[in-house]
Amino acid sequence: MAACIFTGIIYAVLSVLISYTCSKDLLLYDYGFLQDINVVPPLVAVGVLAATLSASLSTLIGASRVLIALARDQLFGILLYPVEWGVTRSGNPWVAVLISWFLVQCVLLLGQLNTIAPLVTIFFLLSYAATNLACMALDIASAPNFRPSFHFFSWHSALLGILGCLTMMFLTNAIFASISLVVFLALFIYIYLRVPESEWGYVTQALIFHQVRKYLLKLDTRKDHVKFWRPQMLLLISNPRSGCQLIRFVNDMKKSGLFVLGHVKTGTLDEFPTDPVQEEIPAWLKLVDTLHVKAFTELTLATTVREGVQHLMRLAGLGGMKPNTVVLGFYDDDPPEDTFIKCGVNRPQSPTDDEDVDIFNQFPPLREPGYDKLVSPIEYVKIMTDCIRLQKNICLTRYFYELDRDKITRNGEPSYIDVWPVNFFKPETVGYLDTACIFLLQVACVLHMVPAWKKQTKLRVFLCSELDEVANTNRKEKLGRFLKELRIKAEIISVPWQNVITLNTQNMVESGIDEDLPTSPTSLITNVSENYIHALNRLVKSYTQKTAVLFCYLPLPSADEREHEQYLQLLDMLTAAFPPTVLVHGIQEVTTLAL
Repeated sequence: MAACIFTGIIYAVLSVLISYTCSKDLLLYDYGFLQDINVVPPLVAVGVLAATLSASLSTLIGASRVLIALARDQLFGILLYPVEWGVTRSGNPWVAVLISWFLVQCVLLLGQLNTIAPLVTIFFLLSYAATNLACMALDIASAPNFRPSFHFFSWHSALLGILGCLTMMFLTNAIFASISLVVFLALFIYIYLRVPESEWGYVTQALIFHQVRKYLLKLDTRKDHVKFWRPQMLLLISNPRSGCQLIRFVNDMKKSGLFVLGHVKTGTLDEFPTDPVQEEIPAWLKLVDTLHVKAFTELTLATTVREGVQHLMRLAGLGGMKPNTVVLGFYDDDPPEDTFIKCGVNRPQSPTDDEDVDIFNQFPPLREPGYDKLVSPIEYVKIMTDCIRLQKNICLTRYFYELDRDKITRNGEPSYIDVWPVNFFKPETVGYLDTACIFLLQVACVLHMVPAWKKQTKLRVFLCSELDEVANTNRKEKLGRFLKELRIKAEIISVPWQNVITLNTQNMVESGIDEDLPTSPTSLITNVSENYIHALNRLVKSYTQKTAVLFCYLPLPSADEREHEQYLQLLDMLTAAFPPTVLVHGIQEVTTLAL
């Protein structure tokens, strides 16, 4: 510190004395003017030679070390490969020294010291400004490992250094300063986009963490309002090999909300030498990058799938960003299909291709037909009921391995997003839009708002009609006004289904049940006939020739475990051979007219 202060004082005093005693023309055109005014003129020549030799050697060696570092980090690709090869056994980068020397000679070809000096000065000042900028960013980000030894350092002093360097740059030469800043920004953008990973880290990540933490603390759940509701999705994936199309679809359906990929690995920690979940995270992150989805990954280890799902529903997310909707695959006996290749997750070209080896080798093969599932039908239905108990909306998805999103978005002929807002297990409620129906409409509308879907699809809402034409007309007008008030642009299609209802009514009569009596939740399953469900299936399929995605009301299961398997069988019959289908049940208010 003392040496720096002493040297600084000498330079400052010398500068002041020269500025007071010498004219501008003398300083510009007589480089050896100090010899004429010095007591011992030869000492000036010796000092100039010594300072020039010292500065040139230190700069040449320093520049070569920077050049070899750039080559080793592969920031500029094959352009600097020769620099990396040209290193002696002792570590001296002789090729980098030669390249640095050649670049110096190119600068010297400018031929005038008054042209070279401003250029060199500006680049030195720019490097000092960049150093101050990095230090200021680290201090603002509160990085724990940034502990400067300068006791008087703060981001204020770093900012002062930046402003001082920039001011001196433009005072030296405004044109050179502007060009150098443009070059600096171009290099910064190139390195930021060109180098996704590095050993030296990114200060931008520290700044992002600092800002995200600050705003997450300000995201107060007590201030939530239905006007600003958005879908926050937790998609539960058993094996991503069969779920790539579903992952991409839910990424569209979230519409700028939170998207979390959840996976449960069964077992206990005592069975493994290390945490098995941590070993799988890199493959999941690589999958997210490959599919180009904006999602987080949450993996957990539990003794049962149901317990792990409870962990994810409770703990996924952070602060005010917590999932409000759980998405499950459908429980059926269809053999899973590998969708990796279809979604662009290509196989590794060679055994040393680290880009794809994690995805293909770490994810297990798909379940073979006939093998037992990890979840029983009763446990699956209990997971559904857990979602409701934990105040989560629920979506069951089926046949999404058949969804070709790229084909839909490229197809010139429009397809449809169909919505059936009616509880098929309780047909007497047709025409009544409860919270679950409104949530169903909202989710379908959110998907249709995505630019790729909005351009190539149309939204249709199906209204089941009866024999009374006046009542049907009034019901259709009422639904139209409701959709208009919610600013949901959709085509309303009336569907006659009296013949379908008759099948269920006949079943209730044959069972000796009065259809006018209120039914308990446990009776909703037993009072629905298979003939009625098959007729519903045929009715819905008759309107799905050009349907891209089908949204239907998801009836809740009964509390009686004995009916859980029958409940799944009825859902299976209802949605058999449908296009990609989402069964939705919402429990939260998601829209309001008070805007």
